[in-house]
Amino acid sequence: MSKYEFDVIVIGGGAAGLTSSGVAANLGAKTMMIEKAKLGGDCTWSGCIPSKVLLKAGKVANEIRSASKYGLVDQEPKIDFSKVIAHVQKTIQDVYEDADDPKIYEDMGIEVVHGEAKFTGSHSINITLSDGSVRTVTSRYFVIATGASAFVPPIKGLESVPYMTNETLFENGNQPRRLAIIGGGPIGIEMSQAFSNLGSEVTILDSADRVMVKDDPELVQILMDVLKQQGVSFELGADIKEIRMDGETILISYEKGGEQKELKVDALLVATGRRANINGIGLDKADVRTNKNGIEVNNNCRTNQAHIYAVGDVTGRFQFTHMSEHMAKVAVTNMLLKIPMKIDQERVPWATFTEPELAHVGMNEEQLKTKGISFEAYKFPYSKIDRAITDGATTGLIKIFARKLDGKIYGASIVGAQAGDLISQYAVAMRNGVTLRNIADTIHPYPTYGLGARRAADQWYIKNQSESSVKWIKRLFGYRGEILDYSDKDRIV
Repeated sequence: MSKYEFDVIVIGGGAAGLTSSGVAANLGAKTMMIEKAKLGGDCTWSGCIPSKVLLKAGKVANEIRSASKYGLVDQEPKIDFSKVIAHVQKTIQDVYEDADDPKIYEDMGIEVVHGEAKFTGSHSINITLSDGSVRTVTSRYFVIATGASAFVPPIKGLESVPYMTNETLFENGNQPRRLAIIGGGPIGIEMSQAFSNLGSEVTILDSADRVMVKDDPELVQILMDVLKQQGVSFELGADIKEIRMDGETILISYEKGGEQKELKVDALLVATGRRANINGIGLDKADVRTNKNGIEVNNNCRTNQAHIYAVGDVTGRFQFTHMSEHMAKVAVTNMLLKIPMKIDQERVPWATFTEPELAHVGMNEEQLKTKGISFEAYKFPYSKIDRAITDGATTGLIKIFARKLDGKIYGASIVGAQAGDLISQYAVAMRNGVTLRNIADTIHPYPTYGLGARRAADQWYIKNQSESSVKWIKRLFGYRGEILDYSDKDRIV
């Protein structure tokens, strides 16, 4: 008999915690999951789900305005923003009931506790329950999955204005006429398009000289051009000096290119990243080390304490729901089965769900050059994908970096319709050693966006052709056709 009450206690009920608990229970471990709010975490309540619903509403509104490209009649959509937000909230509730309801996990044998957990020792925690009572429990293993919260930078006067973060954005049923967004990362970019398509005047401010700095610059520019056409304004290289109220409006003072500028808006969204939730959980009592990003873990998701693991956003590594789930599986596999499994850090897919979508996996061009890796870039435009043509979604580009000799894939970036889904092909290929030649030789259904991935892979064959090789083939088999011009390195077939 174990001297501890539980085999595994999971602190946090977001994506990382839910997956950790589920895997642990399925492996026969007596498991408790503690969550101070509702299960589902950021993704369900203030991140992935509500943002994608709002983006969809904006997309529909934009398609009504531009219906003529489908042979229909352009119209200005009638938008009741309060109904849009009500739809967002209903979808959140539907997802919660389908995937995050405590009963689902209780039926798996997991004890779900609503309260705030705090380590009191290496193997013990106190749980402060909603009625104020405190319960003390012990466990053989712990998984810390407390997530992250919106980071608000120290801007003069910001605390004096009614700003929003992603954690409060979806609670407001009043649509701003003029919206400023501080931050040009995925959250800021997605919400700029959603609100612009729904009729708000949107301005993005960022101190960097470009948005989406983790993505391919060429593909980011394609997305930015679309956003500008839809009415989004960009103030890049902007050093915000002060924010204050000016009557009923918010006044943002900033410097750009040596010039002092001001922007008046009705609402402000701060989208400047997220910080790990490491305070208030007694990490010092368990002697768990942290760093500037969050809880320090190795590639097995283990902390400096052999029986304590940390997964998801709280580690500050990759703050994605899919990475949280991956880390949870790695952690519990190492913890309970003692099978050495490591985080796959080299093939993490990134996706931003604007229209067009923007996604990448693996190394980009700059990283490959820095590492001195020889590669070829293979491109294929959406304008040559028949499914994109039928859908009126020809704005886009697939770009793959691979070894010329055999088509080994080092990385891929996509901007265009279904990019978030297409990037999975390359993630699977890279993890399993599938080359561009293998993809090119695999039958893909027509007409699909997936066929675009195959045709992009076809370019490996095209670039490996040369005038001399074709002359050799002609002489060998006695063929009489003309020799094409193979000198154009940017030729796309």
